Amino acid sequence: MENRVCSTESVNGSCDVWSCQKSAAASADHLVIMVHGILGSNADWKFGAEQFVRTLPDKVFVHCSEKNMFRLTLDGVDVMGERLAEEVLEVIQRKQNLRKISFVAHSVGGLVARYAIGRLYRPPKKENVAASTDGTNEDDIKATIGGLEPMNFITVATPHLGSRGNKQVPFLFGVTAFEKAANLLIHWIFKRTGRHLFLNDDDEGKPPLLKRMIEDYGDCFFMSALCIFKRRVAYSNVGYDHIVGWRTSSIRRNYELPKWEDNMNKEYPHIVYEERCKARDAEQSELISTEDDGLDKLEEELVAGLSRVSWEKVDVSFHASRQRFAAHSVIQVKDEMMHMEGADVIRHMIDHFLL
Repeated sequence: MENRVCSTESVNGSCDVWSCQKSAAASADHLVIMVHGILGSNADWKFGAEQFVRTLPDKVFVHCSEKNMFRLTLDGVDVMGERLAEEVLEVIQRKQNLRKISFVAHSVGGLVARYAIGRLYRPPKKENVAASTDGTNEDDIKATIGGLEPMNFITVATPHLGSRGNKQVPFLFGVTAFEKAANLLIHWIFKRTGRHLFLNDDDEGKPPLLKRMIEDYGDCFFMSALCIFKRRVAYSNVGYDHIVGWRTSSIRRNYELPKWEDNMNKEYPHIVYEERCKARDAEQSELISTEDDGLDKLEEELVAGLSRVSWEKVDVSFHASRQRFAAHSVIQVKDEMMHMEGADVIRHMIDHFLL
């Protein structure tokens, strides 16, 4: 019998999804935070949230974020990240039995989630580390995210390297003149978030936000937080995503993009390539950065910085799909019309989810 799913929506628009079976719901101690993309809403992850709970009814409690919906997504990655961090803490305080936490984020939501975990990072307490040999509870000497054990950090078509590089926004066709014009005009359309995406923000002389987010900066522990997740996964469209390019969503240089055309996956038809990338130290990253790959210096710094942690990279193709031109939304299964096309991507996500 199929597991029934219960959900509730607050007056603010937040959506919680859990199993209708009381015993299963009571034992679910793994919080899954789902974050939508630009101009999106909590409804964007409705299908994904329900599939998570149907498959893992006694394991997960899903919260679809609502603090940054619609035009609020134009306020900037940092402002949205602060809101999301507050929202996560509110959920944790409201549901007391939670022990673990994971994030599943689409598009710009992946950057927002990366900012939020930098805020939610809690280092081990020094006195507990010092006393670890005296029988102190192991959980007390580990770093946490909001007091919970970090498990999976999953991004879906997220522009980790920003959007200003060549072919990073595919609908500009890789035409240099178009890309330069977009860089100058983007803030008129996407406001402060646009500046962050095109790496031309200059807050009080600070480096661009995405560069700050590849290290611990001030009181935001961006990389320390990313490091402590058991898994980091980047799902990327290899083509037909006219919003976010393959290189930026998969955190790769041009020459690192794999050949995928001949790959077949019977279990997950739209998954065309999977790669486990080990963490690279600073010396390895520096050697790689000397290669002439057409990347600008800042984009190369972002690749090298994010490569200091391991990633699972999952490449997705909707080339044979009737809805391929909507790949940016299909990979998330944003609405009912997309269930037949992108459901295997969600199933892959759930089947590999670390509990």
